[in-house]
Amino acid sequence: MSEKDEPSEIKALREALSFSPENVALIKHLGDTLMKYGRYESAEATLKDGLTVEPANSDLSLVLAEAYFQQGKNSEAFVILETLEANGKLDAQSLILFAKLLSNTTELVKAADYYKQAKQMTPGLEDPDLETELGAFLVDYADNDPNDPRKVLVTDPDGEFETDVEKPTITFEDVGGMDSVKDQIRMKIIHPMANADLFKAYGKSIGGGLLLYGPPGCGKTLIARATAGEVKANFLSIGLHEILSMWIGESEKNLHELFDQARRSQPSVLFFDEADAIASKRSDMRQSGGKQLINHFLAELDGVEYSNDGVLILAATNAPWHLDSAFRRPGRFDRIVFVPPPDLEARITILRIMLKDKPVEAIDYETLGKKTHGFTGADLKSVVDIAIEDKLETSMKTGSLEKLKTKDLQKAAKKVKPSSLDWFATAKNHALFANQSGLYDEILDYLKIKRS
Repeated sequence: MSEKDEPSEIKALREALSFSPENVALIKHLGDTLMKYGRYESAEATLKDGLTVEPANSDLSLVLAEAYFQQGKNSEAFVILETLEANGKLDAQSLILFAKLLSNTTELVKAADYYKQAKQMTPGLEDPDLETELGAFLVDYADNDPNDPRKVLVTDPDGEFETDVEKPTITFEDVGGMDSVKDQIRMKIIHPMANADLFKAYGKSIGGGLLLYGPPGCGKTLIARATAGEVKANFLSIGLHEILSMWIGESEKNLHELFDQARRSQPSVLFFDEADAIASKRSDMRQSGGKQLINHFLAELDGVEYSNDGVLILAATNAPWHLDSAFRRPGRFDRIVFVPPPDLEARITILRIMLKDKPVEAIDYETLGKKTHGFTGADLKSVVDIAIEDKLETSMKTGSLEKLKTKDLQKAAKKVKPSSLDWFATAKNHALFANQSGLYDEILDYLKIKRS
């Protein structure tokens, strides 16, 4: 909905803010009110404006984290909460939000711990859905208590764990732009497989995995699927919710059976999305179950008991700095590729696909591509959706079909903020201050920041 459709309460606050645009208390009040009405995207924009005035304001940051969470932007919410936690700025509601985010990872004990802290901080505070989800982890069992349901091992599963096996028909030719990414994948995966003897002669490894990292929505899954198409391999793509289980032993069983399925389907590409959630630093995981799962994952990668010949292992992450360093050792995910937002050629291709079969008139794709630098595929979809909604409204008023023009899409693009900006704000800090090995140099190159 547009601002003109907003409730009078919000309109009054916006009007007051127009007379005092740097009034942080008023900004916070507007942000809270927008959240109350479920206008999370508007709340996000308002709170970000407030943080430009007072970057260290923890109250604004806490509400922004909730706005991110409500929009499914979990990585962004995590970054805020982790920073506030380090500064001791979390209140009871924020601890519950943190627990909700952690409940979607392997850190269930930590999630339960935060939830308990929140209830101690504010007696009577509760979240029934979260309590149901965390279940056994909220009970204080004694060590080695045989009744602790978390200690139950799954030894007789009902059938094997499997995922769908695809045979991709797309190749790199079907992926617009991304030439640098394609070249790196060719050199690190495709050429070694096609010229194994030549690479071995130069002492170059042809095993191991490939880690794709970058902002959300930039085509990491698409490039992984196209890689499978390039080498004419089967493609197995997995989401973490399909592997992780609260029961100790079941996640490891699922993981082994997944690798086993990939080995039976060779040549195959096994692709893990959101790898940071399953491969987070073991030092950050309080429960032994999470550490055990990581160790099992490492053993599967190494092919300790079973050969991984013919299996290409790819993974994608938005936060490579959260990965356990053991995952980046030789023979594992030792090949790392930065997948930036779509380049000019890719943006043009994406826009052409999105506008195909739509009523358009002389669209200047080159101009639109240049006007949308930094936009992800999801951002470009928002641009097209906004332009179409505006044209539908006009068409209904005139009673005739109004065609989309370049200026309509340019106008829509001005209403969309590149979603990659928040990711780069965090990534830049890691590239500048935690980049001793040069792992994140490509981020600095993309941002045109000189190395010191």
